[in-house]
Order: sequence, then C-alpha cells, then structure tokens
Amino acid sequence: MHRRTFFTLTLAASAAPLAALAAPATYTEGLVKKHLAKGDTVFLDFKADWCSTCRAQEKAINALLKANPAYEKNVVFINVDWDQHGKGELSRSLNIPRRSTLVVLKGDKELGRIVAGTKKSDIENLMDTALAAATGN
Repeated sequence: MHRRTFFTLTLAASAAPLAALAAPATYTEGLVKKHLAKGDTVFLDFKADWCSTCRAQEKAINALLKANPAYEKNVVFINVDWDQHGKGELSRSLNIPRRSTLVVLKGDKELGRIVAGTKKSDIENLMDTALAAATGN
C-alpha cells in the first residue's frame, strides 16, 4: 500500500466517529416555525462564540448526544447565534433574556428552559423532556 493511500484511509477512518454525530442546524428565519409545523420537538441553544457559559453548555450537550443517539434521532437541535439573532423576532417572541439560554419547544408550547445553567444533570433533564415529547413517552 502506498504511503499516501495509507494516510488518506487513516484520516478517513479517524473522522468517521465524528461524522456520526451530526452538527445541530444553524438558525435561519422561519426554521423553527417550519419544524414546529411538522410536529417536531425543537431544542434551541441561544449561544455566542465568545461565551464561556455557552461553551460549557455545548460540552455537556455534546457528551449527552454522544451517550444517547436517541436524542439526535428524535429531536431537532438548532443553534441560534446570539450576536446575530439576540434581538430578532425569535428571541423576542420567546422572551429570551440572554445568550446561554436553552429552550425546548413542541407545537405552540414551551416544555422547558435553562438560563445560564451548565450543570450536566439539568441539561440532561431538559434533553430528556425533549426526547419524551418527541417519542410520546
């Protein structure tokens, strides 16, 4: 086997586990309404790149997604860039007070919310609420 082929295959194999964990959707106008209209359960993460609390939440969310693929299979995860949409219609309509806010929606109801919380067990409870709503359990 040629060295170049070996390195290419090694790189592809090492990236495969990362590909299994799909990235959350990035919010655009109308995306949340579209998913809610389809009957989806939506997990919103209002975040900013520079926010350390947001990074701590993201770390917990990613660990939980990796540990339980049912979350990602059944719940729509959407990242909302606070710097871009913090004063927008979605944030205003949901009364989002700040970045590092996590919200679960189904239909026209808010099922749960965490504001600036980073405790993994609290985030897991919110994700479990979303999963239960999505699967009818």
